[in-house]
Amino acid sequence: MTRFLRYTLLGLLSAIGLIALLIYTLTWRPGAKEVVPVSCNAQAPTLVPGQALKVMTWNVQFLAGKRYVFWDDLAHGDDENPTPEDMAFSLDEVARVIRDENPDIVLLQELDDGAKASDYQDQVKLLQERVADLYPCSAHAFDWKAEFVPDPHIFGSVGRQLATLSHYQIEHAERLQLPIAPANIVSRQFKPKNALLVTYLPLSDGGQMAVLNTHLDRVTQPDDTLQAQVTAVANVLDKYESRGTQWMIGGDFNLLPLGQYQRLPEEQRTPYTVDSALHVLWDKYPMIPTNNEASGVDRAHWLTHYPNDPGLNGPDRTVDYIFYSPRIKRVEAMVRQDDTLRISDHLPVIARFLLPAN
Repeated sequence: MTRFLRYTLLGLLSAIGLIALLIYTLTWRPGAKEVVPVSCNAQAPTLVPGQALKVMTWNVQFLAGKRYVFWDDLAHGDDENPTPEDMAFSLDEVARVIRDENPDIVLLQELDDGAKASDYQDQVKLLQERVADLYPCSAHAFDWKAEFVPDPHIFGSVGRQLATLSHYQIEHAERLQLPIAPANIVSRQFKPKNALLVTYLPLSDGGQMAVLNTHLDRVTQPDDTLQAQVTAVANVLDKYESRGTQWMIGGDFNLLPLGQYQRLPEEQRTPYTVDSALHVLWDKYPMIPTNNEASGVDRAHWLTHYPNDPGLNGPDRTVDYIFYSPRIKRVEAMVRQDDTLRISDHLPVIARFLLPAN
């Protein structure tokens, strides 16, 4: 090998090494299971067996509001970030709805922290400041994080979190990594890393309740990712159920209930399949809304997603749910639609339960 070729090869290897180091430095590689810090006031009450519990789940769309068609909403979407004024409005509105409903536990998805598109706001902190008197306990965890994403529409940092707020004591919390969408080794580093945020609430009789918060992958074309993620969720829930641990999970599952696929216009069906992967959960556990509610005569009341599409004039599908242990009793449930259509592209799902007495 000539000296020129040796130097060329050495330079190429050095460049590859520097690029790999740069990608490693800019991106985030969470473990399969990680402890999550909990913020909790010692004076917060403890759950009591047999008590009522009100729960809300809501994807708040990084407080962006509904005046945009973002680049990842539609092929012709071109908005890249909301204005500070719109985020301030959405923050106030999210806080207003939470205070008005006053649920015992709030499960929130898509709150930004350190993201260029949302002016590097810590949205969990901003919201907590407005509802601190209601929720002395909380935990939050990232499901997307990178110091720099080279996509021209982002070209900067991303940081998106799940957040759980609780009126009751949280003993500890953990983040469980879900399967990641297939991609090449480089692009995979910059993609969302969907997860479960699990908070454990102690019961006064010495037991505990697991409350899970999640946001599953948002696919543009059907693949095996959501099936793998739902299967992973089911495996976690099965373990709680087999141990006798009370549990419930809420979030944005990005999957349709039975019967809604056929009701969507063909151009809206692309991310979904006729056979929803969500059946892995609803076959075993109670779901809110139920398939009968989400696809029955009153289905309009159970729609939870209002995509950022100028061709739509309201919510047209259900993708947000609460699942719970069969030992927990549903009392009532609803999707709050009347005054939430302009806050986020998702609507809050709210339910009241009775915990088992023993």
